[in-house]
Amino acid sequence: MHDIRLIRDDPTAFDQALARRGVAPSSETILQHDAIRRARMTMAEQAVAERNRISAAIGPLTKQMMAASDGERPVLADKITALKATLGDKTEIEQFEREAAEAASQLDAQLAALPNLPAPDVPDGVNEDFNVVISEQGDHKLFAFTPREHFDFGPALGLDFESAQTVSGARFVYLRGPIARLSRALGQFMLDLHTTGYGYEEVAPPLLVRDEAAFGTGQLPKFRDDLFQTTDGRWLIPTAEVSLTNLVRERVLSATELPIRFTALTPCFRSEAGAAGRDTRGLIRQHQFDKIELVSITTPDESEGEHERMTQAAENVLDRLDLPYRRMLLCAGDMGFTSKKTYDLEVWLPGQSSYREISSCSNCGDFQARRMAARYRATGEKATRFVHTLNGSGVAIGRALVAVLENYQQDGGVVHVPEALIPYMGGATRLVP
Repeated sequence: MHDIRLIRDDPTAFDQALARRGVAPSSETILQHDAIRRARMTMAEQAVAERNRISAAIGPLTKQMMAASDGERPVLADKITALKATLGDKTEIEQFEREAAEAASQLDAQLAALPNLPAPDVPDGVNEDFNVVISEQGDHKLFAFTPREHFDFGPALGLDFESAQTVSGARFVYLRGPIARLSRALGQFMLDLHTTGYGYEEVAPPLLVRDEAAFGTGQLPKFRDDLFQTTDGRWLIPTAEVSLTNLVRERVLSATELPIRFTALTPCFRSEAGAAGRDTRGLIRQHQFDKIELVSITTPDESEGEHERMTQAAENVLDRLDLPYRRMLLCAGDMGFTSKKTYDLEVWLPGQSSYREISSCSNCGDFQARRMAARYRATGEKATRFVHTLNGSGVAIGRALVAVLENYQQDGGVVHVPEALIPYMGGATRLVP
């Protein structure tokens, strides 16, 4: 959500920032709704104040009339009648309040539909072609054979798409045997790294959330079609970011509590409504997948540093797995709805001979905090401020599984286990068809 005061102060700058994200100018209609809301609220408040003033004047006159002589009472009664005539109709006040509420509702709806504004150092651009490579890490492995994609050799190791198709339909998978164990090892390895190495608190969060939670992190109302909803109106989380970030909703934190860092390994559920025809084979784009999520709650002064720290935590996962990857700074037109600045980590997949996203780490500024009413109070201050929220993948388990399978494949379908995962695999050093 956006700060209406900033839009009032510089509507041109607001529209220019929206234009960087490919959004049409919106300040004019926003300020119209805001002006009507404020005017009607003022009119209602003034009318109430006038009624209160007149009522306050009637009280003493009434007491005076009760104690007055018979000759004085008619005069006082006329004064009281005249004052009551100026009270006005309560329905007018109710009308002002109703019009103010309608304008406020229209204002909130418009603000809720607009994405976050890009940070000044975010590059301009309309899609992924304008993203900027910040760094590249690791060497591409050399193969004495033509490397295959994971879905070509994975079934012999326990990657079962056919059974999942029968039971659940497209974009689901059974992980069985060695593949299931490798997936579990990846999750445990990442949780241990983030909790012991970076101080994130491990959380086992709810997988079903209410409308308010999905609205708070920006999934509603814009991305309703990308979510799965249960029969009782709750939403299956598309990412643990929703559950974790909402831990601070409607709270006033102390500055001494910050930063707060959470991590979770959860299933995630996405309808992939906007991804028809993309990555229809394999694990890259599934309706259900596991992911390690990282969430930070911090102060405005510390959020940029926290963004770098979070991204480094995700990079450390790939470093320890010895997977080649690169860090990308997303352009304004390719960022997520709630983000003001995003780094993507893209891992090298030799089977595809291309880089693919495996983590996205975003600084949302106070955008989500305004939607959640999440604040903090600095030491010695009475006033409160909105916190800054950040989230990132630390990393997606399914895509990490793909990266390990493709980068560690051997001729004949054997897959070597990365050294960092061997302790989590009971000492096993390879997966054998």
